[in-house]
Amino acid sequence: MALRAAVRSKCGLTALLSQRSSCSSHGRVRVSPVLIAQQRNNSTSSKIKVDFDQSTGVAVMRLQSPPVNSLSLDFLTEFCIATEKLELDKSCRGLIITSSQPRVFSAGLDIMEMYQKSPERCAEFWRAVQEMWLKLYGSNMVVIAAINGSSPAGGCLMSLTCDYRIMADNPRFSIGLNETQLGIVAPFWFKDTMANTVGHRNTELALELGLLYNPSEALKIGLVDQLVPEDQVLATATQTMTKWLAIPAHARQITKSMMRKPTIDKLTSNREADIKNFVTFITKDSIQKSIGMYLEMLKKRKG
Repeated sequence: MALRAAVRSKCGLTALLSQRSSCSSHGRVRVSPVLIAQQRNNSTSSKIKVDFDQSTGVAVMRLQSPPVNSLSLDFLTEFCIATEKLELDKSCRGLIITSSQPRVFSAGLDIMEMYQKSPERCAEFWRAVQEMWLKLYGSNMVVIAAINGSSPAGGCLMSLTCDYRIMADNPRFSIGLNETQLGIVAPFWFKDTMANTVGHRNTELALELGLLYNPSEALKIGLVDQLVPEDQVLATATQTMTKWLAIPAHARQITKSMMRKPTIDKLTSNREADIKNFVTFITKDSIQKSIGMYLEMLKKRKG
């Protein structure tokens, strides 16, 4: 019960891990540095690794939750706290997100979080997904995705929240919001984020057909901004970051807010309804059956 109460607090997802967190008068969350240090030192299976270079003001966040960086509730919680810590550090101006796993950036939402779970658990999970999106899409930092592997579904959503996307030029990799292939409907804020990036018609086709694009196809429609050889993704992201940070921060931040605020406001004013819609949808017998069939298919493939 304490966990559910924490999720519903105005302080957002950070309350999941800290009863000590407090909201400022401006609605920002203050995270206990002690708690974060304890979490980092005590966890032998950290799903997020952050290297922050204070001399450049740039942090590199590596997703390291084997085998495919699935976005589970635990992963999202750790991710949001790590992102929030960087956001609150005024010396951190840029964030590069990449993967430590071979051939995959993130396989997307952990499907087991949506299968045979209680409505309360589903609600906690979906709030965490919302929180990830809000923290990245509205970040004051320059956020660059160094996509060094496949990035379907929720992995694509994470990439879309970034300011710039660099992808490995490997035809075996793919990226896209392919939810309909699983019998799941991408919510309005997934749709809006993609439409803001690739336009209405490309989004309509992509979402209805659950399309996954190879790197060259993704570049063609603007889903990614640049393709580079696989071993140069992180280096290119680092070089690109210097160009972005050369722009006066206040001007860039205001411009970013101007472009993204309507989309952000649409979710923030409808968060509870969105959670309710998700829970109602995902707990339907027909949807649970579809997910179960998909899981069986995955087992046969592995077999």
